[in-house]
Amino acid sequence: MAKHLYKTPIPSTRKGTVDRQVKSNPRNNLIHGRHHCGNGRNSRGIITARHRGGGHKRLYHKIDFRRNQKDISGRIVTIEYGPNRNAYICLIHYGDGEKRYILHPRGAIIGDTIVFGTKVPISMGNALPLTDMPLGTAMHNIEITRGRGGQLARAAGAVAKIIAKEGKSATLRLLSGEVRLVSQNCLATVGQVGNVGANQKSLGTAGSKCWLGKCPVVRGVVMNPVDHPHGGSEGKAPIGRKNPQPLGVILCLEEELGKGKKI
Repeated sequence: MAKHLYKTPIPSTRKGTVDRQVKSNPRNNLIHGRHHCGNGRNSRGIITARHRGGGHKRLYHKIDFRRNQKDISGRIVTIEYGPNRNAYICLIHYGDGEKRYILHPRGAIIGDTIVFGTKVPISMGNALPLTDMPLGTAMHNIEITRGRGGQLARAAGAVAKIIAKEGKSATLRLLSGEVRLVSQNCLATVGQVGNVGANQKSLGTAGSKCWLGKCPVVRGVVMNPVDHPHGGSEGKAPIGRKNPQPLGVILCLEEELGKGKKI
């Protein structure tokens, strides 16, 4: 995907990037609401993971990780943005009238045809068992248990390769360098996941980060005393302690107070 770089003096779009070809027009029968509780608090309401909260509302898109439409070709109709993952998704129209979302393979464009089967060509976007894939094939959306759906190599730019076959197992090398044994009956999709430059995207402003549900990160000395051991006082005051203290100190104190212990 070609990224467009904004060149405007407006702060909200300065140095920001966007993909022009990616749309956001989900189908109503392939999305549903999802309860989101990402404020970083435990069951007692205490913050245990900082800098989380807010963010834009999201709809969950039902992704077809199983790819069980056997010997029925499908056509890529749209390439869309998925709010719950860094990879793009494709809307597929199958020959029998079924419509499903799949992960966008790198290099796939609108109008390409994909198919799942045991004797299908080794081409980008096609899904087939590891038994029918030659050594060195690049793949993604790999099953660990047959029929459960792809669980490996699903993030943006993820890819794995078959390096050996022995007995009923195939040896895969993941992008992280990990080597795993997977049954040859498991399915996988040929090619690499798209949006390879997801980690190079420039958001432009801090507000864009807040839309993703990630709150700003500030120093402990500018916080209130209730929020950090270094907090309190006015101006550029020192931390008020002999040594710097991590946030874990105040979290441990809150846990002890919650249990009714005297400190």
